Formats: sequence, structure tokens, C-alpha cells
Amino acid sequence: MSSDRRIHFVRHRRIFFAISIALTLIGALSLALAGLNLGIDFQSGTSLDITTGQRMTMEELQPIFAEAGTHPALTIGGDNSDRVSARFPEALEKDVRDQILAAFRDKYGSDNVSVEETTVDAEMAREFGRNTIIYVGLASLLIMGYVIARFEWRFAVSGIIALFLDAFMVVTIFSVFRLEVNLPFVAAVLTVIGYSINDTIVIFDRIRENLRFAKLKTFDDVSELVNRSLWQTLTRTINTGVSVLVVAIALCVFGSEAIRLFSLAMILGIVFGMYSSLFIAGQLWAVLKYRSLARARNKKPAAA
Repeated sequence: MSSDRRIHFVRHRRIFFAISIALTLIGALSLALAGLNLGIDFQSGTSLDITTGQRMTMEELQPIFAEAGTHPALTIGGDNSDRVSARFPEALEKDVRDQILAAFRDKYGSDNVSVEETTVDAEMAREFGRNTIIYVGLASLLIMGYVIARFEWRFAVSGIIALFLDAFMVVTIFSVFRLEVNLPFVAAVLTVIGYSINDTIVIFDRIRENLRFAKLKTFDDVSELVNRSLWQTLTRTINTGVSVLVVAIALCVFGSEAIRLFSLAMILGIVFGMYSSLFIAGQLWAVLKYRSLARARNKKPAAA
């Protein structure tokens, strides 16, 4: 395909930047107004996941919990609506728990009912929250240091901005649609960060290789360099992304309920990671690189 018939990724950078800014503003607004739907890992309380092997409805379940004097948040799932997740804002007392399970066994049969219980106290929830912030921040700093050591600061700034966009877009989707944020979600975000920066570094490496033989004077020169590098790595980016995406979709569709949100976060992260690698990171570097060239040219007449 001749270069004049190709999509020029850098020439349309303002469109991509505008889309990213709009999505970021939507995410910031959603977080400010609604926040995140934090799971039991980040809030004190008890989670009961009860499986009955029979189809259940809210009309059947609400009286069971009401008779025990509780009104938890209920979510029905499973392949046949045979699993209910009950989230209690406070630690559940043993006698209340036993009363709920006894009611389930009376209604659906003792042999059919199984339960998974998770209780997190307030201090443990705060510790999970602190550790999450520390680990994500540390991962970002280490990635930035690695990119600076291997390339230059302009690559590092562009890569980190693109990386922030990937993670923030996943958080935005979970905030807007009120999906539960738990420890598997954090693991998915960290996985996406590693995948996304690897994809971006491949593109940066090709830009650096082409940079050795390029004579950059105008923005068109920088733009053509980045565009050529993106096209040279496009097949690799798409093949890798689609391969991982197929696995993540399979896990989401055929996997258990416990890993569904993890798989969804992975799918979103891979899609946004491909987007930022192709439409954000290289374009940001092109803008920063041209500005440095312009400053260097302006200093020469002043020095003379």
C-alpha cells in the first residue's frame, strides 16, 4: 500500500486527543459524582455467595433476608440464576448467618445449598486500599524509569500519559456502569498496564530505529517518521491484541462468575491499550519532539 493511501495517524491526532480528553472528563465527572462501586475487599462487611442449584428470583430471596432482620444488596447470577451474592455493610453475626442459611436449606434442600463467606474488617479494607494505591503508583514509576533509561524523557512522558489513559478508561467504565471494584479488578488493571506499555515500547523502538536515518526539520518530517513507524508495527500490534482479546473474551463468556469482572476489565484494558498505542503515544511524542526542535532553532539566532 502506497504511503499516500494509508491512514495518517499523526495528521488526525487532534481528533484522537479530543476523544481521549472527552472520555477522561466523563470519567472524572462520574468518579466525582458517583465514585466507584467498591467490593467487599475495600469496604468492611460480609459477603455471602450462596448457590442453590435452582433458579431464584428477588421476590423469593428478599423475605428470607428480611426475616433475619437484614437488607443486603443482592445480585443474582450463575448460568441458571442459581447463585445469589449478598453484600452486608457490616460484619455478619454468626446467629444471623446461621438463620439465613437455615432458611435457604429449608427452601431449596440441604444437599443443594453451598455457601462462600468473606468477611473484611475496617482496618483490613483500609490496608487493601493503601496497598492498591502504592502498587499501582510504584508500577507506574518503575515503568517510567525503565522507559527513560532505555529511550528518552519524551518517550517516557508519552508512554505514561498513554498508560494512565488505559487504566483510567477501565476505571471509568466500571464507575459509569456501577460494576464492582475488587482485588481481581486491581490485578486486571496491573496486567493491562504491563501489556499496554509493552505494546507501546515496540512502537517506540521502531521510532527510535527510524530516527537514526531521519533528518527532522519540520513537523511534517516528524509526523511522517511516526506514521511510518506505526504502519511498520501495525500488524504486530493488531495480531497481539486480537490474540489476547480472544482469550479474555473466552474467559468472560465461558469462565465462572468469580472471574467475569476480571475478564471484562482485561477486555476493556486490551481495547484501550491498542487505542492508546496506535493513536496517542506516538502522536504525543511527535508533538514533544517538534517542540524541542523548534526551541533549538530559536536558540541559534539568539546565540548568534
